[in-house]
Amino acid sequence: MVELPPQLSAWFASKGWAPRRHQLEMLEVARRGEHGLLVAATGAGKTLAGFLPSLVELIEEPTDALHTLYVSPLKALAVDVQRNLLTPIEEMGLDIRVETRSGDTPSDRKARQRVRPPQMLLTTPESLSLLLSYPDSFTMFSGLRTIVVDEVHAFATGKRGDLLSLCMARLQRIAPGLRRVALSATVADLDDYRAWLAPDGDINTVTLVEGEQGADPNISILIPEDRIPWAGHSGRYAAAQVMAEIETHRTTIVFCNTRSLAELIFQDLWTVNELKLPIGIHHGSLSREARRKVELAMAEGRLRALVATASLDLGVDWGDVDCVIQMGAPKGASRLLQRTGRANHRLDEPSEAILVPGNRFEYLEARAALDAVEQGELDHEVFRSGALDVLAQHIMACACAAPFSEAELLDELRSALPYSALTDERFGQVLSYIESGGYALKAYDRFKRLTKGPDGLWRVTHPKFVTQHRLNAGIIVEATMLNVRFKNGRSVGKVEEAFAATLSPGDTFFFAGLVLEVERQEVEDLIVRATSKPARIPTYGGARMPISTNLADRVRAFLASPEEWPRFPDDVREWLEMQARRSALPAPDQLLIETFEREKRHHMVVYSFEGWNAHQALGMLVTKRMETFGLKPLGFVASDYAIATYSLEPVADPRPLFSADILEHEFVDWVQQSSLLKRAFREVAVIGGLVERQHPGKRKTGKQVSFSTDLIYDVLRRYEPDHLLLRAAWDDARAKMTDVGRLARLLDRAQATMLHVDLPRVSPLAVPVLVLIGRERVSQASAEDSLLIEAEALVAEAMATD
Repeated sequence: MVELPPQLSAWFASKGWAPRRHQLEMLEVARRGEHGLLVAATGAGKTLAGFLPSLVELIEEPTDALHTLYVSPLKALAVDVQRNLLTPIEEMGLDIRVETRSGDTPSDRKARQRVRPPQMLLTTPESLSLLLSYPDSFTMFSGLRTIVVDEVHAFATGKRGDLLSLCMARLQRIAPGLRRVALSATVADLDDYRAWLAPDGDINTVTLVEGEQGADPNISILIPEDRIPWAGHSGRYAAAQVMAEIETHRTTIVFCNTRSLAELIFQDLWTVNELKLPIGIHHGSLSREARRKVELAMAEGRLRALVATASLDLGVDWGDVDCVIQMGAPKGASRLLQRTGRANHRLDEPSEAILVPGNRFEYLEARAALDAVEQGELDHEVFRSGALDVLAQHIMACACAAPFSEAELLDELRSALPYSALTDERFGQVLSYIESGGYALKAYDRFKRLTKGPDGLWRVTHPKFVTQHRLNAGIIVEATMLNVRFKNGRSVGKVEEAFAATLSPGDTFFFAGLVLEVERQEVEDLIVRATSKPARIPTYGGARMPISTNLADRVRAFLASPEEWPRFPDDVREWLEMQARRSALPAPDQLLIETFEREKRHHMVVYSFEGWNAHQALGMLVTKRMETFGLKPLGFVASDYAIATYSLEPVADPRPLFSADILEHEFVDWVQQSSLLKRAFREVAVIGGLVERQHPGKRKTGKQVSFSTDLIYDVLRRYEPDHLLLRAAWDDARAKMTDVGRLARLLDRAQATMLHVDLPRVSPLAVPVLVLIGRERVSQASAEDSLLIEAEALVAEAMATD
């Protein structure tokens, strides 16, 4: 086993610690010059393990140049790591500078970092890409020894992972001896991640290091004082019980799956907070100042609880957190484990987590997640080919840094795994797009960003395009947002423009833990004041997380396994027993469809368990087909578990509604006629550099960006339907917004496995999704009371023993 330098050995001893096995193994991997993937439990010292070889090398061979890049999916994580890394460096008296670089870094420091970088630079994929767009990047990174990718599972399979993979390929060309390291606590497909990390996808060059198991987490499901609700997905009914848990723990993080739910839960907890304990709220739409204030209060131990979304899923290390509460189902075993790991950053003591299911299906999902965690089964990620809009952005960044040879750049791009299958033809199409905008746009000079010179090298056409690229580069394209601010100018965060459009002066909504009243709306601002009136809730698009395939399969298995039911609460067990008596429970490979009449409407409920996104798409397609068949559909609702349609005519045979050709006909028509493709095109047009978000000294409003992209979209649809970005938008619309892969699998098995049961009345299993129809029909103000009455009537009907 390798030995540590005296400074490090003495520091460990002064803390009463000894280096863990996996930390020393990572040092051995570095000594051999190999790339490394470390998978270790939260609290096992992953970050220190990632940095340990760099600290050793900088002690043994001091340098003033940039030695180590640390890349994190979150700015907050980079800041947190800097704080935690600086302490041991200062305690050891090492002459090592550690700095962060993100969109929040002051411009003067950014300029200085390029000329005199620190030995360790902590950044994000987007900021790294921008650094690589400067000519001095070849000097800055020439001596780079290590890149550490933290929380690799959070972005490797998405567009940010595509960008980082391309950036690593460029860094490897600049510094051929560069060593790549990735860290994660929750990776199921180890070899896939090793291949993603490796140059040229060569899995054998990446050594896997697995940390020791820590104590098993202590995860429980909160059972309500009366009964588990039939509907809802928030767990709001348990506010008093959640508050009681907060009172008995030092510090609690209360995780919610959406931002609007976080605002609701925060208000619910304040209502029952009789001890007036300090509670905060944290989510991505709050202003940076508001988030930093809350993060500091948590770090200093001044909060007893923090209501948060996925903005705190990763890495932020607050040692006093001793309990995590998940409101609603976790949607995936990996996410549950990640969130549980936020409680108690000590490997040898169990983390404590409590799940609060929103309804009976969510109880089954919560139980499935617990079983999966206990059996060490994580959710599988889907790796796919790299996105073309990301590729276009990266090629432009390379051109900003220096002219390039087509053949050499293509070779470099193919060394990044997501682009390893990039063909000469597709590469040529991307270059042609950046050169002129494509056939339909080549008459316009503003799209002519690249030119091929007589020397055969590609270079940027005009310096203005370099400025344009650096101002607009980035992968995260948020929905159009308005600033929420008081008359005095103080900002509290942002809400989506679509939500703001539903507000009039005098309307109220919850935000940042406050009740705000709208005074007026300006071009980019929603002007508000604090009020004590009752409030509405902000809504955020794209916030729904579908249940993972793994958990969906486990819930299906529960339905078909009566021997498991004694483990469940009495009301859940009775619900399933009555369903078996009154209708049927599907086998794991069956598609159960129930039809029945209620209140002069004909209902069809499809128990497909493919997640909310896929069900939204399928509901649209099926109701379109019902219309074609003359069934006079009135609408549909969807949950993670089922779809319910309601119509004026009965569905006698559901088979024709679910034939596989629905994806070839109705799906294509629907996507083209809906705003789905336009929204996807807006994102790829921004990422691909076709539309600018910012000009020097001026930022376009969301409306201006949407107007620009809609115009270009209409031109391309008419004159160049096979344009590169239209194809990229199609890929996005299919994959991300409709979960089309799950949809296809469902339709593939539908015909062979369909079990159709025609019933005289509503079944117990149908109640949770049918209550959603009630939600669609009632106004916001009266929703809760009306839904309660609706649910009680449905339950009485479904559970009647006659």
